[in-house]
Amino acid sequence: MKPIWIVDDDQSIRFVLERALAREQLAVRSFSNPRDVLAALDDDAPQVLVSDIRMPGGSGIDLLTQVKQRLPGLPVIIMTAYSDLDSAVSAFQGGAFEYLPKPFDLPRAVELIRRALDESLREAVRDTGVAEMPEMLGQATAMQDVFRAIGRLSQSNVTVLITGESGSGKELVARALHKHSPRGDSGSNGPFIAINTAAIPKDLLESELFGHERGAFTGAQTTRRGRFEQADGGTLFLDEIGDMPFDLQTRLLRVLSDGQFYRVGGHQPLRANVRVIAATHQNLEQRVRDGAFREDLFHRLNVIRLRLPPLRERREDVPALTRFFLGKSAKDLGVEPKRITDAALERLMAFDFPGNVRQLENVCHWLTVMAPAQVIEPKDLPPELGAVTALTDAHPAVDSSRQVAALSPSSGPDAMPTAPVVALAGSLTQGWMPDLQREARRMLEGGEPQVWDALTRQFEAGLIRVALEITRGRRIEAALKLGIGRNTITRKIQELGLDD
Repeated sequence: MKPIWIVDDDQSIRFVLERALAREQLAVRSFSNPRDVLAALDDDAPQVLVSDIRMPGGSGIDLLTQVKQRLPGLPVIIMTAYSDLDSAVSAFQGGAFEYLPKPFDLPRAVELIRRALDESLREAVRDTGVAEMPEMLGQATAMQDVFRAIGRLSQSNVTVLITGESGSGKELVARALHKHSPRGDSGSNGPFIAINTAAIPKDLLESELFGHERGAFTGAQTTRRGRFEQADGGTLFLDEIGDMPFDLQTRLLRVLSDGQFYRVGGHQPLRANVRVIAATHQNLEQRVRDGAFREDLFHRLNVIRLRLPPLRERREDVPALTRFFLGKSAKDLGVEPKRITDAALERLMAFDFPGNVRQLENVCHWLTVMAPAQVIEPKDLPPELGAVTALTDAHPAVDSSRQVAALSPSSGPDAMPTAPVVALAGSLTQGWMPDLQREARRMLEGGEPQVWDALTRQFEAGLIRVALEITRGRRIEAALKLGIGRNTITRKIQELGLDD
């Protein structure tokens, strides 16, 4: 990684930043004027540039313009005084990443530089074309065994049975097996078709799997290809195979045995060259003993079995998975990625995660939206993970009914938040979490649409309104206080209709 360049004619500023960044084990190179920076750019380039706005021998704004001409993707932080906001605005118009007001809080300055550094590294990854998300993550011994098994199975198209608890990533394993299978018939160049046999009603499952002819039943107005036909030349992933109805198990066994099947209402036998990968969270041997699963089908599917470990058996993977999901959630939501402290990671590693990797991903998405700061502390974790959450009864002056009413959308998911939402967002320390959970439960149990979007929009709008009120409408300063980027707050204001 390249060093961070500091440009300031004030030697004390350079010294303070140099020492602070050195403690973070970050390389630093300092300059006292813009001329030396431009000369150094002929032979080298920084990862991040931090420049004062007014210096003898040149302006930070002019330096920004010239640096951006050479390195358009370089994050540049402009240091300025609060009284110099006009210049800061000019800096942003010139493409600055963020501004750092003087006198600055040192930890805040380091955090801002860290954010710019992360952005620079992400841009570098995108520029080199290696920003593709990894298929699976895991350093634990149990996961390494799974990876090795996938590697060995990449040489054949044998049927595989994946077992593991719900949320442990069985479909990811199936997709990896498909991707790394030999090219050709039933190989990686063919389609990957997934179907959850437990999520489809029994009366429809047969048609989903095998298709139907026109007029086969009421509503069958056209001929429909089933999943076996759709997966021809590729892979069919049958998730939760243990829940498949017994009579359909017989039809599936026949397809696996001779490769032939009939559409519902059809008389012409069809063939599909398909590799079948099945998965279940259930004990199929016990299902066979209970008479709920055909023994011959079990043996047909159980050619190679892969057991995917639950997250509690691979706790050492939690930090890497957490950082990955935080980055993914930030990208999906268009916000700055949040960092997490070692103490918070230790709390996550101590949790059993009954919902496994899927639950951890949901927690990271929740933290991206709900954690109040850019650095996640143990107190920011959801209550079910043992986070320290202020209780409403500790603040008797709080009107809980008013807070709940503020969260409730009045006209669907696109309704704009009203004034009470501002009061809610302005009192985040007054036991808001229990009220949020109660309101979410009410909406979910009531079947209201787009609950996540509705609550998220109102939460974000409330935060931004309060920040703009505190900063008297100064968006750049509001973004800084909220710990988000200027582009993010501008986009959110437009999306949420806060310009009105």
